[in-house]
Amino acid sequence: MAVVASFGVHGCGGAGASHRGGAQTETVTDGGLSMRWYRMMWCRWWLHGGGICLMMSEAWSEIQSVRWWVSIFNLVKANSMLGTSNHSTFLAKDSIRAKSFTRASMNVAVKVSRFNDITMAPPDPILGVSEAFRADTHEMKLNLGVGAYRTEDLQPYVLSVVKKAETLMLDRGENKEYLPIEGLDAFNKATAELLFGADNAVIQQQRVATVQGLSGTGSLRLAAVLIERYFPGSKVLISSPTWGNHKNIFNDARVPWSEYRYYDPKTVGLDFDGMIADIKAAPEGSFVLLHGCAHNPTGIDPTSEQWETIADVIQEKNHIPFFDVAYQGFASGSLDEDASSVRLFAARGMELLIAQSYSKNLGLYAERIGAINIVCSSSDAAQRVKSQLKRIARPMYSNPPIHGARIVANVVGNPDLFNEWKEEMELMAGRIKSVRKKLYDSLSAKDNSGKDWSFILKQIGMFSFTGLNKAQSDNMTNKWHVYMTKDGRISLAGLSSAKCEYLADAIIDSYHNIS
Repeated sequence: MAVVASFGVHGCGGAGASHRGGAQTETVTDGGLSMRWYRMMWCRWWLHGGGICLMMSEAWSEIQSVRWWVSIFNLVKANSMLGTSNHSTFLAKDSIRAKSFTRASMNVAVKVSRFNDITMAPPDPILGVSEAFRADTHEMKLNLGVGAYRTEDLQPYVLSVVKKAETLMLDRGENKEYLPIEGLDAFNKATAELLFGADNAVIQQQRVATVQGLSGTGSLRLAAVLIERYFPGSKVLISSPTWGNHKNIFNDARVPWSEYRYYDPKTVGLDFDGMIADIKAAPEGSFVLLHGCAHNPTGIDPTSEQWETIADVIQEKNHIPFFDVAYQGFASGSLDEDASSVRLFAARGMELLIAQSYSKNLGLYAERIGAINIVCSSSDAAQRVKSQLKRIARPMYSNPPIHGARIVANVVGNPDLFNEWKEEMELMAGRIKSVRKKLYDSLSAKDNSGKDWSFILKQIGMFSFTGLNKAQSDNMTNKWHVYMTKDGRISLAGLSSAKCEYLADAIIDSYHNIS
C-alpha cells in the first residue's frame, strides 16, 4: 500500500500550536529536533522551529521507521521556502498575515514498481567488448572484438566512393520522404543484381522477391518471421559456432533451431564430415543457414568442391538453403567470387533465402542497410512472397531508412563509382590479408614449441578463430589488453602491422601458459 505524506504550512499559529485529535502520543528527538507522533488515521505534525505540519492519510502502523521521517523533516526544513528556523522571524514576513499562511506541499510516494520483476539483462558479448576497451588507458591496447574495418592507424574508415555518392545526393537536392514498405526500388534492383548477376535467370525471370531490410540483422529477422508464419514447426539448422546474433533472432521469432557441426578444434579447420552428417540427419524440409563467404566467427569456408556436396545433400533432403551474406567483396576482394556459393545453389533451380548487408563492404555500419532476397520457382510465387514480407515489415518498422539505400544505388548504378568501389574493396581486403600473413609470420618466428599456426592463413575474411579458450581469452584481455570475444575470435580488421608482434606475444603466452 502506498504511503503519501503532505508537508506544508496550515495556519499553525505560534510555537505552541495545537494539533488535531490524537492518542498514544510519543515524542521523538533527533539532532535537537522534537516532534510528536500521533497514532491515528488523520493527524498533523508540528516541527518545532520550522512551522511545518504533516497530514497523514494512512495509519502509522504502515510506517516501520520514525527516524526515516525525521530525515525527511530535516530535508524539508533545510530546503523549504520558509528559509529560516526561527519561527518568530517567519511570522514577521510581510507575506504572512495573522494565522493564515500560504500552503507549501511536497508529496513522497513509497510504492512498489510494476517493473520490479524485470531482471538486468547481461551485457552484449560483442558490443560490451568495445565498452571495456574504451575504459582501458594502456598504450598497446587492441580492440579485436567488433567486426569493423580500421585503417593502418586503427581509425574508422569512410570509403571515398561513399563520400562521392553522398555529394551526388546533395547536389540533386533529394528529399527525405517515406520510402515504400519494400524500400527503394533502385536499391532493390541493384542489390539483387549484385548478388546473382544481372544476367542470371532468376533475375531475368523475375523470380526473386527482394525487400530492403535493416541491414543483415533486420533482413534475417524478416525471413525468420516468414518461416514461423508460413512454415510452422520447421527447424533452422545453424553452424556450431555461428554469429552470436543468429540464435537471438530465431529465438525472438519463435523459430526452433539446432546446430550442425562445423568447427573442428583439433585441426582448427572445417569438420566437413560432421557437417554433412548433421544436415543429412535433419528432418526433411529444414532450413539450413549457411554463411555465403567469410564464415563468422571462424573464417573457415568450404572449398568449391565441398559447396557442391553441400548442395547435393540439401537437395536430396528437400531442405531449403538460407544464406547470410555479410561480406560480399570484402572477403576475397571480388564481388563475384564471394557470391559464388549463392549462385551455385540458384543455378540448380533451388528455392532459397539470402540476407544481405552493406555494413562491411561499403562501411555503412550505422546506416543499417541490407536486404532479404527469396528465390522462388515462379514470378507469381515471388510476388506473393514479397507481399507477405511487406506485411511483416509494416508493423515491425513500417518502412526502411533512405540514406544508405541511396548510397548503394548510386554506387552500384554508376559505372565509375562502381569500379572505384571494387578498387577500394580490394585495398581493404588486401590490408586484412597482409596483417593475417604478418601475424602468422610473427607467431611462427616467436613460438619455439613447433605448433603449426598455418590455420591462420587458411582462414578468410576479417576474422580469425585462434583456438583460444575462455580462460586464455581472458588472459589476453587482463594481461595483454587485447579485447576479443570469449570464444577466441579476433577481428583482423582491427589489427595494424605495427602491432602484429605484440599480438603474437599475447597469443603465445595465453596458449602455452594458461590452460
